[in-house]
Amino acid sequence: MDLDGSEQDPEMKEYSSVYVGREEDIKKSERMTAVVHDREVVIFYHKGEYHAMDIRCYHSGGPLHLGDIEDFDGRPCIVCPWHKYKITLATGEGLYQSINPRDPSAKPKWCSKGVKQRIHTVTVDNGNIYVTLSNEPFKCDSDFYATGDFKVIRSSF
Repeated sequence: MDLDGSEQDPEMKEYSSVYVGREEDIKKSERMTAVVHDREVVIFYHKGEYHAMDIRCYHSGGPLHLGDIEDFDGRPCIVCPWHKYKITLATGEGLYQSINPRDPSAKPKWCSKGVKQRIHTVTVDNGNIYVTLSNEPFKCDSDFYATGDFKVIRSSF
């Protein structure tokens, strides 16, 4: 039991913004990786908007920074290079194609599995890019791969 309150529930933690790079650099490469408060993230620049999410795919920990961005049903998604899972850049939802098995002539439609990938806030100030980690209080499937043994980018601590 923690009587002094020094240990917070990690989902309720307040995070400060962390500088991750220059706007001109990410506009050239359209993506960058960073460690923000000991959490690995990937930041995308796509069609004039910035998006940040956990670097490892919620499914098996695939390297999302190596995936392609494609539109599915009008939603830009990162496609995991390992198993082709589709994750929306804006919300972190996993998408899949569904078909009605009772209607053989039905067209498949894109449906949401719900939020699977934790997304984070990107802000730009005077050409500098900052990421603020999400403090949403729900468990997210990508949380499993975001810490511990699955980390790729090691902190200098």
